[in-house]
Amino acid sequence: MTKSVQRTVLAFDFGTKSIGVAVGQEVTGTASPLDAINAVDGIPNWDIVAKVFEQWQPDLAIVGLPLNMDGSFQQVTFAAKKFANRLNAKYRVPIETVDERLTTVDAKARLFEMGGFKKLDKRKIDSASACLIFESWVEQSDS
Repeated sequence: MTKSVQRTVLAFDFGTKSIGVAVGQEVTGTASPLDAINAVDGIPNWDIVAKVFEQWQPDLAIVGLPLNMDGSFQQVTFAAKKFANRLNAKYRVPIETVDERLTTVDAKARLFEMGGFKKLDKRKIDSASACLIFESWVEQSDS
């Protein structure tokens, strides 16, 4: 199936201290990491989030849902859903959520392959995870 959709998508890896961000192009199915956004108890600096939305003008935003391995919700899952709802309310962009189980593990492995331990910076891991969330969403969209 050939994709003809040319939407710009922002992907978020929600965390209580740091929120990873990536920008993806649906037509190519690829994403690039952006600077992670610091958060305090899951609350980001909304001025920085606004600048990201202003710069990239996304057609859609994706938020990874941190689920337990059995698929059940954990406390941070509810916070991620709240973050997704706030993105929708503030920026009036459609929001989708994606299961993000194991994205952090995969992101660490990718970064380690690229440069060893020195690449394993928390903020880089979070934004690399956001790229994986985007890729997971693309794969789910194709099936």
